[in-house]
Amino acid sequence: MPTHPAPRPGVLLVDDDAELALMLAELLEREGFRVEHAADGGAGLAALRRSAPEVLVLDLMLPDINGLDLCRRLRAEGADLAILMLTARGDPMDRVLGLEIGADDYLGKPFEPRELVARVRALARRQRAGTQRTLLRFGDLAIDLLARRASCAGQALALSSTEFKLLAALAAQPGQALSREALSAAIQQGSYLPLDRAVDVQVARLRKKLGAAPGLVDCITTVRGEGYVFTAPAS
Repeated sequence: MPTHPAPRPGVLLVDDDAELALMLAELLEREGFRVEHAADGGAGLAALRRSAPEVLVLDLMLPDINGLDLCRRLRAEGADLAILMLTARGDPMDRVLGLEIGADDYLGKPFEPRELVARVRALARRQRAGTQRTLLRFGDLAIDLLARRASCAGQALALSSTEFKLLAALAAQPGQALSREALSAAIQQGSYLPLDRAVDVQVARLRKKLGAAPGLVDCITTVRGEGYVFTAPAS
């Protein structure tokens, strides 16, 4: 069976310094990361629910919300991602407070870009190796991998075991097309793999159930010649 390359780790940059963000995005992308940028906290929250990155690089001073407040809010909501705080302020108490409310690392401006890349890489590696997600959130959609349960706006979705496995596999890599072969492997581990047609039937059933929930219509789309892709619902 052919092997599939591991998906690129996702990084969200939330910083209103457009020039710095562009430079960091280009550097991180060259190092193999999938990068998205948001210029303020509101846009950052929307991007988090849309793309579910492994690492959030969060500036302390944002035009609409304090980075510490945003970090506190994310941890209160149970966000399962690594957070690296950035600040131009030199007060050591900023670092202490940031770490106390849930940040995983802290870097003061100005900084050496390569140091940021090294810290992001370490955080992403730790997320994947030691803190594998048990809960995926996209707006009102919550997917509990440990309990094998999905819900929308607090209402449980009546999914079969196979449908849940398909949803979990697709949602784990939002925006990335997964082949029928990869989805077959997600449905049935081992030597026996369902036929492509069986995968299509199960995806159709999953789509129908998701389509009955508010905001989940068309969150799974077909990519001709590649397979299926999960598009996170708008928050």
